[in-house]
Amino acid sequence: MRRAFSAATIVAALALAVSACGGGDAAPAAPAQSAAADPSKISGEITWWDTVRPDSEGPTFQALIKEFQAKYPNIKVKYVNVPSDQAQNQFQTAAQAGAGAPDVIRSEVAWTSQFASLGYLQPLDGTRAVENDSDFLPGPLSSTKYQDKTYAVPQVTDTLALLYNKRLLAEAGHEKAPTTVEELKQVALDVKKKTGVNGLALNVDSYFLLPFMYGEGGDLLDVKNKKITVNSPANVKAMATVADLVTSGAAAKPAIQDSYANAMTALKDGKAAMIYNGPWSLAELYQGKEFKDKENLGIAPVPAGSVKAGAPTGGWNLAIYAGSPKLDAAYEFVRFMSTPEAQAKVAKEISLLPTRASAYDNPDVQGNKDVAIFKPIMDTASPRPWIPEGGQLFQPLLEGYQSLVGGKTTPEDMLKKVDGQYRGIFKDWS
Repeated sequence: MRRAFSAATIVAALALAVSACGGGDAAPAAPAQSAAADPSKISGEITWWDTVRPDSEGPTFQALIKEFQAKYPNIKVKYVNVPSDQAQNQFQTAAQAGAGAPDVIRSEVAWTSQFASLGYLQPLDGTRAVENDSDFLPGPLSSTKYQDKTYAVPQVTDTLALLYNKRLLAEAGHEKAPTTVEELKQVALDVKKKTGVNGLALNVDSYFLLPFMYGEGGDLLDVKNKKITVNSPANVKAMATVADLVTSGAAAKPAIQDSYANAMTALKDGKAAMIYNGPWSLAELYQGKEFKDKENLGIAPVPAGSVKAGAPTGGWNLAIYAGSPKLDAAYEFVRFMSTPEAQAKVAKEISLLPTRASAYDNPDVQGNKDVAIFKPIMDTASPRPWIPEGGQLFQPLLEGYQSLVGGKTTPEDMLKKVDGQYRGIFKDWS
């Protein structure tokens, strides 16, 4: 995930939604066009907006592009790395204007149905972009659907885990990772007392609040019954737990800005013993001095609250802009980048989790211990709602989280405010 949604993103999303409902200028997606009879004869230049970290993850995807272009020499791929916290807003702006949008975008799972609902994505059913869809894991595949049509192909899936420095925990007298939030607090306090290092570094991003909510049995919405559930006793308890981690000293008081980078740096440099993060972070962590010996990095399920251990479902899809003039080339590129072989390469090199079941049978994937640890965590992750408004849920939660850890609000007042903002999005929900 690795991003917080800006206020501008949400304003743009709401404006676009109003425009789409009111018959604005957004053109409807054109009917799917079939690929050329001989894919090797397809030609043209396509632009791909990628959202990975350019230093630790980017080289693997650029290597795949070179493999693709060697196989399809008549297709040129222009690779553009767009920061993940900017891609949603930039794509919406370009798509609405009808100029500057990429042919292919790496779309976060929560964005896909929103982009589709606005008419910005090309339907992919019956095209070469979707190959052997029965091989995709059901969870990631479900995020590509909108109104019974397919608008993307699952690229990678992910969730959150507790990542920790084994050496620091051992110095504090703990050989195993904490399994409950109560244990998390105690282990963090022990680390701070016995090593002088912060026990826990928090990432002030909405996605990273979800394990605490899910752990108490809470959630943001009840989609089936069209109810807003963010302001619930379970979530109040969860937010009180987060606030207590900071006020007790178990977690360092986080910076409001750049908290993700700060938490990652603290773990890499041995200045914090534990963080919550996903498989996408591993390639970067292994570049840190504390984890030159990879065996020092521990990976465990997120600690359980009073109800369960609840990690969220995340991931990224490959989607095609409905206005692309090079659809056949884009179909072929998306197909290639989502093959079991391509997913196995990504899993082997940077530990991102495949979305194809068959990829897990590949020896390169089976040989990656990090993937083997994350896969069962992913299998039990809590689903998120794949609805057009899904991309708008995180900004209000982020603002509340920032106020909470900054000591400017209480858990009760934080959730009341978020609830009010959600009611501005879901006007007919109870």
